[in-house]
Amino acid sequence: MTKNTPYIHTAPYPGPILAVVLDWAGTAVDHGSLGPTAVFARSFAEHGVDVTLDEIRPFMGLEKIDHVRAMLKLDSVAAKWREAAKTEPDEKAVNAVYALLEPMMVEAVTSHAEPITGVVEAMDALRRRGVAIGSCTGYTLPMMEALVPVAAAHGYAPDYWTCASEAPAGRPWPWMCYQNAMALDVYPMEAMVKVGDTVSDIQEGRNAGMWAVGVCRTGNELGLSEAEVASLDPAELRRRMREVADRFFAAGAHFVVESAADLEIVIDDIEGRMQKGVTPLFAGPISHKILAGVR
Repeated sequence: MTKNTPYIHTAPYPGPILAVVLDWAGTAVDHGSLGPTAVFARSFAEHGVDVTLDEIRPFMGLEKIDHVRAMLKLDSVAAKWREAAKTEPDEKAVNAVYALLEPMMVEAVTSHAEPITGVVEAMDALRRRGVAIGSCTGYTLPMMEALVPVAAAHGYAPDYWTCASEAPAGRPWPWMCYQNAMALDVYPMEAMVKVGDTVSDIQEGRNAGMWAVGVCRTGNELGLSEAEVASLDPAELRRRMREVADRFFAAGAHFVVESAADLEIVIDDIEGRMQKGVTPLFAGPISHKILAGVR
């Protein structure tokens, strides 16, 4: 509820869902979350270190400097850094990589700002039923100031956005979700759904006391463009999405969808369960199925 219709939290919140909080790359825009991965590869390559997608993608969703820090803690990346830079992969190394990464990322996000197919229409449908559209990201303020107007020109404009550099800490801490709740004037947290394409998105939503929904086809974990998804053998696509879904469920996801375009069917399901007293706080996976709307 909002300050105009206060809800006193002495019993399980019975619904409805009042807000969703979407991640950006891989969830709302940039099918496959391709923009950030290329920038991480380039920023390390400038230091003579060739990193692989398997070394980049596990940390997607974190604040970008934390992402660099996590990569340099990998034994494989640390060894390559020592070989190339002849120095330790310490905080000085983190800052050296990040100094190149941020301006590259500011440039890259504008060319990866197109909304994922069906997301704009899905957000319009949610707004018609009174659901506010929030968002948060591991991008920094300069990156978002570049991305937001371009995404809006393509038709995607959430009601609120915040980013890791504007919060006390990024994911998996819940602070960006709380910023959304305050800005959108929504509570309790059970009235909100966190949607994202990384494990850290799921952890963030669970830590905030929200419903947590993973996106398995359009995002970082699958890591394929829309064209690559379309060209993949259907059985192989299902197998890979199943692997992604299992990682999300293991992280605490209540639901997994193929795309954020499928959110309405999840909202319907959640609202039905809330009327029966189900809350997100202690609930495990609601269904191990991957939910998808009619395409």
